[in-house]
Amino acid sequence: MRKPLAAALLALALAGAGAAPAVAAPAVAGTATVTAAPAATAAAAGTATKDRTATIQAVDFAGTVSLSNCSGSVIRFPNSADSDPALVLSNGHCLETGFPAPGEVIVDQPSSRSFGLLNSSGSRIATLRASKVAYSTMTDTDITIYQLTRTYAQIRSSYGISALTVADTHPVAGTAIKVVSGYWKRIYSCNIDGFVYRLKEGDWTWKDSVRYTSACNTIGGTSGSPVIDNATGKVVAVNNTGNEDGERCTENNPCEVDASGNVTVRQGINYAEETYQIPACFGAGNKLNLNASGCVLPKP
Repeated sequence: MRKPLAAALLALALAGAGAAPAVAAPAVAGTATVTAAPAATAAAAGTATKDRTATIQAVDFAGTVSLSNCSGSVIRFPNSADSDPALVLSNGHCLETGFPAPGEVIVDQPSSRSFGLLNSSGSRIATLRASKVAYSTMTDTDITIYQLTRTYAQIRSSYGISALTVADTHPVAGTAIKVVSGYWKRIYSCNIDGFVYRLKEGDWTWKDSVRYTSACNTIGGTSGSPVIDNATGKVVAVNNTGNEDGERCTENNPCEVDASGNVTVRQGINYAEETYQIPACFGAGNKLNLNASGCVLPKP
């Protein structure tokens, strides 16, 4: 999770937009390693160089949304139809009713939450409204998916905005990405540095999380931002946390835990949760089906 938004605003006032964010995590047995901030791996650096010469998709704010305290995006899946009710993706910890408890999964919960729809330049051009929370959890991942009262076709016809497509394949280390915050109307550019076996924060544990290279110094309010692959323009993760103070597995200071239980703390480094596993859980009409073949999202 991110530090309280008030703290983020203070950090911005004192240090400018480069301030780093934070989260929480429980103490874990194992050998702790503390680092100030990791450099990208050689493989990632090589990929970054290659990416600079590749054809890059134009990534802007179109399709992103601002929430009352977080960021998000209007999303669709590879098999979604224009006539389907549109969906908005944000974090589980951005849920308006509070953080889901460890092990808790929320489905089909009524909601009338509003979202500010942005155009390519980041201007708010419309207010969209939820009809329900289709899915929300902070177990294994950190996501909330809202179903809206309007279809993709209606949104595009009224505002000229298309939804962002969620990729259904696992992201790749070294990929050039952008984290697009609808709340701050700011785009962060970096690479995927690697993947974390377990990322722990307070009572929550997230699996196979994305770790950014240090250039994505996201702050409070960027929670829920889509992480977009520069080359494809597709969503590959959702921004959710970062280690602010270098503490070991404390609130606003997540720790990485490997398969052997060893703990690594990376101060100033930020993280996201993968989204490739979500499309398999939504069928015709964008209806949630947690029993569908290939769906691995936690069940209630």
